Amino acid sequence: MSEATIGSARGAGGGGPVSVETWRALLSERNPDEVVTKALVRDVRLPGGAGTVALITLDNGFDHTKPNTFGPHGLFALNGALSEIAERTDLVAVGVTGKPFIFAVGADLNGAATVSSREEALAIAELGHHVFRRLGELPIPSFAFVNGAAMGGGLEIALHCTYRTISSGVPAVALPECFLGLVPGWGGTQLLPRLVGPANAIKLIIENPLAQNRMIKGAEAYALGVADAMFEPADFLEESLRWAARVVGGEVTVTRQEHDGPGNDWDKAVGDARFLVDMKLRGASPAPYRALDLIAQARTASRDEGFAAEDEALADLLMSDELRAGLYSFDLVQRRAKRPAGAPDPALARKVGKVGVVGAGLMASQMALLFARRLEVPVVLTDLDQARLDKGVGYVHAEVDKLLAKGRASQDQANRLKALVSGSLTKDAFADADFVIEAVFEDLAVKKQVFREVEAVVSAECVLATNTSSLSLTEMGAELAHPERLVGFHFFNPVAVMPLLEIVKGAATDDVTLATAFATGRSLRKSSVLVKDAPAFVVNRLLTCFMGEVVAAVDEGTPLEVAEHALDGLGLPMTPFALLQLVGPAVGLHVAETLHAAFPDRFGASGNLAKLVAAGKPGVYRPDFSLDPDAVALFAGGSAPSTAEQVRDRVLAALAGEIRVMLDEGVVAAPQDIDLCMILGAGWPFHLGGITPYLDRIGVARPRFLAPGVASLPA
Repeated sequence: MSEATIGSARGAGGGGPVSVETWRALLSERNPDEVVTKALVRDVRLPGGAGTVALITLDNGFDHTKPNTFGPHGLFALNGALSEIAERTDLVAVGVTGKPFIFAVGADLNGAATVSSREEALAIAELGHHVFRRLGELPIPSFAFVNGAAMGGGLEIALHCTYRTISSGVPAVALPECFLGLVPGWGGTQLLPRLVGPANAIKLIIENPLAQNRMIKGAEAYALGVADAMFEPADFLEESLRWAARVVGGEVTVTRQEHDGPGNDWDKAVGDARFLVDMKLRGASPAPYRALDLIAQARTASRDEGFAAEDEALADLLMSDELRAGLYSFDLVQRRAKRPAGAPDPALARKVGKVGVVGAGLMASQMALLFARRLEVPVVLTDLDQARLDKGVGYVHAEVDKLLAKGRASQDQANRLKALVSGSLTKDAFADADFVIEAVFEDLAVKKQVFREVEAVVSAECVLATNTSSLSLTEMGAELAHPERLVGFHFFNPVAVMPLLEIVKGAATDDVTLATAFATGRSLRKSSVLVKDAPAFVVNRLLTCFMGEVVAAVDEGTPLEVAEHALDGLGLPMTPFALLQLVGPAVGLHVAETLHAAFPDRFGASGNLAKLVAAGKPGVYRPDFSLDPDAVALFAGGSAPSTAEQVRDRVLAALAGEIRVMLDEGVVAAPQDIDLCMILGAGWPFHLGGITPYLDRIGVARPRFLAPGVASLPA
């Protein structure tokens, strides 16, 4: 394939060959701030006299904190390097690797956000295909030596190569495009299914992105068949070159399963995935559906046909509202979450060398495990009942055993974690603790009593934290001698999975306490948002508003099934009554009553929900998630039913109104913080962007939430 022309993607699609210079003329002036990833070529003699390999190192000139990405100029640079290599006759192979700790993480998302026409979008798709496919169409074999993080287009470069090695230390391998509202558009949907089979490809292309953008590590990628060989990080490149020499010399033959052979049921894999996507998104985002269509096509399509289909899909999606919304969400999670608004100087934070947890229930036990795993410090649980205490510590030990069984902890690590977590019937065990958090019953009097007892035994420097979901921090600390060291530290369930931590500042909370809370949150690998001491803070306040309007509609006579599915078109992670089942009706009722007491004009307290709690029902669903007629009957009796559209409109209008009140009250610093809380704590879909720009976009929110001068929200 020459530098000048390519009879490829657009040619297969009927548009005729495209010259590289045409792409250069169209794309070279866009995104002038692109950080160009260069393709640095050097000759390396393979061991054993196997010959010379041209080794391309991808490097944007920065350290690992600024990963290699590909905008137009980066693609042109790699294309130029491949053109020079293609003219040589002295090479036995070509290799591609990355700078230390980073292979490549795909397209330049800053550039993607500025694409102004479908012609540009199509050109970006075609150019990426043209450059990457050259690696697999050289007259000599190509090797990808995946030394570090490989995501998106970075993984697609490797897929185009003839062979792949991977370091066991690689922390992240992923195709996250569907998470953002795109599809893998530089070969991923065609090459990966034919390499590892449709089911494994769907896991990386669709299932993981829709599971909070889950990444896999190098060892798991190797086990899936993404790489042909795996080596340790210390001498990864040297061992990879030795392996490549054996492949070139014929000593090693790489065999792969036929992509359409036994064990690869394409129809079932695609059908099962389509069901999963429907369950999660209910048709709300086009990207996963386009990806599924492309994966299905990969079974029989030629390379030209498959790449042309990717070009068209990528061009469509690059111009979509879903992408703009996804990029806004991504920017929040990647940037704002790492620089929390209002957080004090980190230098003020105290070191945490021991943690106390008051309570030994499920939430407390989950927290104890997280503190032990992430901080690697002693954690002591306290409770008044030995059996309950034993159960809590036993839960932690059982979870550690699961980590061991899954290979996520070694035997030594498991033994150490178990040794770090202990139980005590007396709070005297907190005497040398630096951070004590309570997770007891959500009752203000109970929590105040707990903190009086804790304050009597801890040191003057110990931070006191509450995991309350709705109660006033200021009232909770009113009787403490030192209320300035009390802070809200609100986790979401399940603790290990949900990334958000609401850090609540009470009227007296000082900066040292806040700084320690934020530093601890970072160590726990949580995204922390500073919130004001207001009823139910952010996530629970908005979820209660949401749930309250749905329940009110049912109380008024709307059939439960109609209200339950009125917002399906948004693609929310679960329906309202399924969410109620997850958190528990008693918890939902308690938060609703708290907010009703604080804001009776905006929050109701459903008598029917109280009946559900009094009846001891876990929700309106049975264990098999069929509706429980007895539970549903508790909501009967209303005489003013609404349509699904009316329910949807009232819910969105109530959310818009409550967000406006919260911003006026200063519950958070800016609308973006509400968006971040809802994305990370409530599963607000990435494809909708944040909740505030979404409400703006559909015309519910007036006046606009967007602050003057903020131009990054989707229009």
